[in-house]
Amino acid sequence: MVVVLAGCSFGNRHSPLECMERAMYFESNQSSRDGMIAVGSVVMNRVVSDKYPNSVCGVVGQKNQFARGIMTRRMDGKSLPKVREAAKSVLRGERHPLIGNAMFFHSASYRASYDNMHYVLVTGGNAFYERRHRDLVTQPYPPQSIEGITRR
Repeated sequence: MVVVLAGCSFGNRHSPLECMERAMYFESNQSSRDGMIAVGSVVMNRVVSDKYPNSVCGVVGQKNQFARGIMTRRMDGKSLPKVREAAKSVLRGERHPLIGNAMFFHSASYRASYDNMHYVLVTGGNAFYERRHRDLVTQPYPPQSIEGITRR
């Protein structure tokens, strides 16, 4: 398993920290620390998977995977300190303890009708899930939202 944290892609314009911040900012900025850590955990789960790029920026910048314009839109500096703290923490190894191997999420208000979604967590306004064979799905619906697990 190789995790690349330096020399991220996307034209080398962004560092791994900046890419992680962008994922957290555009996918969970208006949410809780738990939501940001969960998004960061999904990014890192993808980085170590052989199905996705092996760098933070490669994962975050992958087309049609995260928020539109994630690598180019402007971020509001007022909320960056909390986003930066969470991003640094994930890059140092913190993971949301309930995220497991989840590599996917959507807005908690969205209702999907697929039979291969095994939900592991709802936090920060997002529902996190693993894709499994339908016979192995034991949690086909998002559970109740949980907050406050990653407080520092």
